[in-house]
Amino acid sequence: MNLLNRYIAKEVLKGSLVASVVLLSLLNFFTFTDELGDMDEGTYGIKDIFIYLSMTSPRDFYELLPSAALLGSLVTLGGLSSNRELIAMQAAGASKGRIIWAVIRAGLILAVFSSFIGEYIAPPSEREAVAFKSAATKQQVASRSKYGFWLRDKNTYINIRQIKSQDELGDISIFEFDENRRLKLESHADKAIYDGNKWKLMDIKITHIKDNTASSESKASVDWASVLAPELLNVFVVQPKNLSAFELWKYMEYLRNNGQKNLNVELAFWGRIVNPFVTLVMLLVSVPLVMTYSRETSVGSRIVVGVVIGLGFYLFDNIFGNFGLINQMNPIVAASFPTVMVFSISMTLILMKR
Repeated sequence: MNLLNRYIAKEVLKGSLVASVVLLSLLNFFTFTDELGDMDEGTYGIKDIFIYLSMTSPRDFYELLPSAALLGSLVTLGGLSSNRELIAMQAAGASKGRIIWAVIRAGLILAVFSSFIGEYIAPPSEREAVAFKSAATKQQVASRSKYGFWLRDKNTYINIRQIKSQDELGDISIFEFDENRRLKLESHADKAIYDGNKWKLMDIKITHIKDNTASSESKASVDWASVLAPELLNVFVVQPKNLSAFELWKYMEYLRNNGQKNLNVELAFWGRIVNPFVTLVMLLVSVPLVMTYSRETSVGSRIVVGVVIGLGFYLFDNIFGNFGLINQMNPIVAASFPTVMVFSISMTLILMKR
């Protein structure tokens, strides 16, 4: 029986990983066509597009794995059913429960693998992808230190101590140098606002330095003709989708200690916790479907069913999550309800088929 368990688990794993590669290739193809629109902006070329795709692939793989598990297991188990291998296994003494347990074992392996990708590889890779593309298209070099966010724009160095959002900055210092690398202008603004086209500095103090002398002036607001790209700040603005479960947990603690609450962050955290179980549930969904369809059902039909169910669950999960945010629902419920619902339906169908 152990041999049969390993055989079924191996086939399910193989089918799921092949489906993941196929889906990821399709998604990367569509992403590639989108990225072509940004080609030749700055130094962003074909080579950079492929580098960018390689950096975003771990996140895409993590998000596609549940659907790929469903699709792969439908094709694999359906193939075993069509070849009458499942019937032979049952004739040899393997119960349906034993077959289901073999599928669950494969799901547990995929769940652990999914957790590893989602926790340790996808978040830092996604952040690097955002920084890489912004630096290539805007030709800007950015870094972060304990002294804030630093950016170089040709002969201008910018230090930003506060990043409140993509469109609002605080405590900004700007240092402009001449061709001989001598400081010629130093400015400090309390705040900067992006109106969609340009930045506007608020409460700014400007110091002009020339021939060993300095003169100062103050202004209420000044248009800032910087090519600082708001999307470059994505690297340093907290984006829940780009954080691991551990990082989200630490951020939630920080918010709680400061008397703040962010349902979006909490929903992202519980979504990270639930996601590995989604892969397991998607495998369970395939079991009653294979038992329901006749052995003559074509591979194409199974693929269509898998795509429809996988896409339907993905849309429902996202819609319900947004519904939970709008109605300030408990984030645990908002993140887990779709998965629990599908799990309950799958188990009910499995028990009815026994």
